[in-house]
Formats: sequence, structure tokens, C-alpha cells
Amino acid sequence: MAVQLKRVYDDADPADGYRVLVDRLWPRGVTKDRAAVDLWLKDVAPSAELRKEWHHNPGHTEEFAGRYRSELEQNPAVAELAEVIEQRPTVTLLYGAKDPMVNHARVLSDFLASRRPERSP
Repeated sequence: MAVQLKRVYDDADPADGYRVLVDRLWPRGVTKDRAAVDLWLKDVAPSAELRKEWHHNPGHTEEFAGRYRSELEQNPAVAELAEVIEQRPTVTLLYGAKDPMVNHARVLSDFLASRRPERSP
């Protein structure tokens, strides 16, 4: 199983596999057809409060990431996403942020990877 990250504004590709939008809000200007989302799992996104705080203070990425990981520890939607990932060979987590290196989807992906059990070859 592979987990990839991609901006929802980028064109869909068959190599994306199962496409999961992990934003709480639908991305502006993107139609449902163009987004080609298989699942919108908004409950796995940062809380509205945390998202708003981060947008007002984007220089505190590490603080945001730590608080988001704490939210994920208590979030039942994480189990749903983990099950989706387990059942499919390729899952692409879609996000709307402009920066591909600094966004909540990257924190989410790292969090999920740290919780996956190691598999023997």
C-alpha cells in the first residue's frame, strides 16, 4: 500500500489510486467532477479552531503539527482513514494548501506512517 500527497487543484491521474480529500472545507473553485474525489473525509482534518489559528500565525508550523497530532490521537476518523489505506494499493491524500511541504496533509501522512505496523517482506 502506498500513500501519496497531492493538491486537489492538480489534475487527477489514474496513478493516484483512491483519492481522499482530507480538508474540512471544500476547495474554492473546484468542481466535484474535476476533483475526482472518491471520499471526502473532512473529520480527519484539523479542527476549525486549530486551522484558523494556524492561518493567522503560519510561522508556527511545529506548534501546529504537535497540536494536530494530539487531535489525531483522539480522532475516530483516523481509524476510518487507516482502514481505507489498508484496503487499497494506492491512496492519494488531497489537500488545498498551496505549499506542498508545509500543510496538514503532510502531518497526517507522517502520523499515519508512524502508526502502521511493520510488515515482513
